[in-house]
Amino acid sequence: MFVALKLRQTNIVEYLLYMWQVEDLIRANSLDIERLKQTVISQYHASEEQNIKLTKWYSDLIGMMRDEGIREKGHLQICKNVIISLTDLHLQLLHSDKFPFYTAAYYKILPFIIELRHKGEDKNKCELETCFDALYGVTMLKLQKKEISKETTIAVKDISTLLSMLNQYYFQDEEGKLKFDDDDENQ
Repeated sequence: MFVALKLRQTNIVEYLLYMWQVEDLIRANSLDIERLKQTVISQYHASEEQNIKLTKWYSDLIGMMRDEGIREKGHLQICKNVIISLTDLHLQLLHSDKFPFYTAAYYKILPFIIELRHKGEDKNKCELETCFDALYGVTMLKLQKKEISKETTIAVKDISTLLSMLNQYYFQDEEGKLKFDDDDENQ
């Protein structure tokens, strides 16, 4: 919870990846708060008050996962909303002449996105979610100490570059500092 709150305010990309990891942790513990207390919450070595907050946070997420029907797979609506916001911003950046480096980074990774979508189960998944899937998948492979091909390493580096740029633009946009066209500057 504490990590999620900080990431939500400082790095939206890492926040989303962290929340996906939390979803998997909850699933690994069978959506059971008592198991989560033993396996996850106890590892924080937090104060009693913080443990209560963490327990409530995980309990709320468990409830949301049950209500949203994502006990075995899928993502919370709060995570989907982040993808939707990032996709909206991504499209605005691509349709503006003011962000040529972002557009170039996007076209550099587009072949990777197409290849990943072709290999994946959901061919209609949005491009950004495909990018996040790639990053998350590589993270899971690293945690399992599995080998990652040179091609995948290159693709993930380029995807990370694009998402890092998007992250910066996201917070600029939230602060009202992002201008998409000349009309924005005259307002």
